[in-house]
Amino acid sequence: MSKLKTIAIVGRTNVGKSTLFNRLIGKKQAIVHDLPGVTRDRKEGIAHLSDISFRVIDTAGLEKETALSKAMWAQTQKAIDEADIILMVVDARSEINPLDKDLATDLRKVKKPVFLLANKCEAKEQYIAATEAYVLGLGDPIAISSEHGLGMVDLYQALLPYFPKEERNIKSDEVKDEDKPLNLAIVGRPNVGKSTLVNQLLGQERMLTGPEAGVTRDAISVPFEWKGNKVILTDTAGLRKKARVTNSLEKISAADSKHALDYAEVVIVVVDAANPLESQDLTVARKVVEEGRALILAVNKWDTVRNQTVVKNTIKERLHNSLQQVKGLPVVYISAKTGMGMDLLMKEVFRIHKVWNKRVPTAKLNLWLKSMTEATPPPLASNGRRIPMKYMTQVGTRPPTFVIFSSNPDELPESYLRYLSNGLRKDYGLDGIPIRISMRKRANPYADKKK
Repeated sequence: MSKLKTIAIVGRTNVGKSTLFNRLIGKKQAIVHDLPGVTRDRKEGIAHLSDISFRVIDTAGLEKETALSKAMWAQTQKAIDEADIILMVVDARSEINPLDKDLATDLRKVKKPVFLLANKCEAKEQYIAATEAYVLGLGDPIAISSEHGLGMVDLYQALLPYFPKEERNIKSDEVKDEDKPLNLAIVGRPNVGKSTLVNQLLGQERMLTGPEAGVTRDAISVPFEWKGNKVILTDTAGLRKKARVTNSLEKISAADSKHALDYAEVVIVVVDAANPLESQDLTVARKVVEEGRALILAVNKWDTVRNQTVVKNTIKERLHNSLQQVKGLPVVYISAKTGMGMDLLMKEVFRIHKVWNKRVPTAKLNLWLKSMTEATPPPLASNGRRIPMKYMTQVGTRPPTFVIFSSNPDELPESYLRYLSNGLRKDYGLDGIPIRISMRKRANPYADKKK
């Protein structure tokens, strides 16, 4: 095997470099703590992302200048000199600060590939905030969460061109998701059949079930395989309205279910066919969408429904009125008790997961944006001119997240963003998943280069 490439992780203190290092090497070798500056020397390990392997170096975080920080920076500089590729990490939860800008200025002078990672992107707000890192002039930021493992596929795809086939462990033309199991969560109101569904999928009475509501109190995760595909299946406690969650045990159960949602990739919201899509069902579904997860609606106890056409029409109407932000949401009619619809349900799980991970090349996006704005021009700004759409790029997957640059983005109405979102769904097969589009003012990334 040829000599492994070296990748250095750099950035200021407390942005999550050590957490990323641990994620890449697959074990907690680097100490992680909220206290800034825990890492002071270089730490090395062998990392693996799907079929590529490399030597990775964790470095000390940049701090205000002191005698110790100078020595720490000297160690970081050695890592940069040794590296073939550099990963600069910033914190998406905080603003870009002068230390970030100073480091980016130095890295722009390095004649090596540099990738900008916006870390701590667990929620919608962080994904949008990650786009602020464009001002550093290091290209498209890759939104990740080192703690939760989000964005690793995007990082893999960015690194892949620098690893020829002969340097890969697996010769394949397909980009794989690191051969990790798919995280699938089952949520819904109490007593809709969540645990029965889990038992049916597992083929065993793994979860305790009963006719009374609230039998399941903990979020329980179980690994299994579905037709050769690895899955981590999580059963959760029934989600009730906040006003009805009174005792401490219920509050802990609700928090545990919320925690399961944070780690899930695909979420199945189970509803009772006898009372489909009540207000609480829609609240749960909206929460899943807000968290950016891929969503499937499973209508359980379908074998007990007499007038199925009426119920289907009711569900269709309620989805149209209350969940327009995920047009084309997959709806599967099942019976967890008899096993009806299990194959179709799991087929939808893997299909929607693939859509959730979809990436559209920048060149295609900008040709598409041009055609959309020509077909329906943006509205006039306060200066009497059309709001310009200068550039569009996809900054993340899981879910697909896009940024459009304009000289006056604040004046673009939400209705026009919905027009673009609907166009993306139609033209790129993104039905049934959340899509995030944000507007940014186009700025000169090199404005602060000279000081």
